[in-house]
Amino acid sequence: MKTTTFYLNGLLQRSGWLENVRVTINHKGRINAIEANQEAQTGDIEMNGFGVPGFQNAHSHAFQYAMAGLAESHEGSANPDDFWSWREAMYQLALGVAPEQMEAIATMLYSEMARHGYTNVAEFHYVHHGKDGRPYENLAEMGSRLIAAAQTAGIGITLVPIFYQKGGFDKDPVEQQRRFISPTIDDYLRLLDASAASCAFYDNANVGIGIHSMRGVEPSDIEIVAKTFQQDIPFHIHVAEQLKEIEDCEAHLGKRPVEWLLENVEPNERFHLVHATHLTDAETTGIAESKAHVVLCPSTEGNLGDGLFPLGKFQGAGGRWSIGTDSHIGINPLEELRILDYGQRLITHKRNTFYSEDEGNGGMFALEMVTDAGRKAMNNFESEYFKEGEPFNTCVIDANVPLIASSSLENLASTIVFATDASMHLATISYGEVVAKKGEHVNTEEIKSKFLEVIKDLKVR
Repeated sequence: MKTTTFYLNGLLQRSGWLENVRVTINHKGRINAIEANQEAQTGDIEMNGFGVPGFQNAHSHAFQYAMAGLAESHEGSANPDDFWSWREAMYQLALGVAPEQMEAIATMLYSEMARHGYTNVAEFHYVHHGKDGRPYENLAEMGSRLIAAAQTAGIGITLVPIFYQKGGFDKDPVEQQRRFISPTIDDYLRLLDASAASCAFYDNANVGIGIHSMRGVEPSDIEIVAKTFQQDIPFHIHVAEQLKEIEDCEAHLGKRPVEWLLENVEPNERFHLVHATHLTDAETTGIAESKAHVVLCPSTEGNLGDGLFPLGKFQGAGGRWSIGTDSHIGINPLEELRILDYGQRLITHKRNTFYSEDEGNGGMFALEMVTDAGRKAMNNFESEYFKEGEPFNTCVIDANVPLIASSSLENLASTIVFATDASMHLATISYGEVVAKKGEHVNTEEIKSKFLEVIKDLKVR
């Protein structure tokens, strides 16, 4: 079988940098061999750059990319403008998107993710049904379109079909939510099974379980899904994002959302709690001690005015976190990391908030977090960054960039995390294929053309 060999200036492993590296991959994009301290050989694909693990986007609502930047016009202080008003604009977009349009939007988004160094996405998917609210003949029609989009863009996808049942605590769903709703556990199970079947058509696709939120599903049903559904795949849920959500939960259940989850669901390492913005100290340490992960989406959380996660206390208790781009107001993983870190610095008046007892290098720590916890959000528990038999997924940073060219290996990871931008990305290699190079996806023109046509038809921008 044919093999391909890439040659890089450096490759980051958990133990540190390997220099002058030849990575040989097989026809399936998996690593056959990693050889350090080598010279390039005839036929090698030479990458004058430093490879870090491909970024894991642990939380995405693909269709919302079509409205990025459109919720920034405000009519004056007399009109409330917050998450709940933004949600109404989101509903209008969700009601109008046809399956082929969903695929075009998602393909554009996923190609942009690839351009910025992401090689995998967890798609928190809840636009399931037709525009009239009736299920498609293929229950996973829309999910299948998302899988097709990931395949075209060349990245891996974990499709997380979302159980969305209610319009709020003890409230029926509203008409604008008709495309999201699975009325019963059995309805959701059929959707989940159909979604898993759709993943079989793409080698780099798999499935996870998702609950929209505490307000979106009956608490008793959340407990059943968490405890009795498939236990060897990831479980994703929005939680404690907004203060109103917490107040409503306390009024309905007598408990805060995370407090209720910790007591009734007993989360573990397969759980990924998205946002978890507003926590008590007990909830913060409780999540960490349970080994559940938190998925933070700093650009979206900032854009929506959600608030700042208590990162320092969470890390101090051994908590693990990943990043996502949620509504895609931002897509660059390095920007997500900087927004997260700098937000913490502003409220603590301290620097270098990325640290643990084992790792004091902020850049190395950040890359470890987003790789380890991000992979687990995709049901990948491989702890080594690059390993024989595993897919070759990497974001390659240009070695000619002055700050990179002049950095010692000791300072290189932090230089990449804190002092580079997308123009310094040399290439993204996903499952052994170069899917983006020098700032562009390899199929950008075709993908962009279809996207622009869809946006014109939708008349949303």
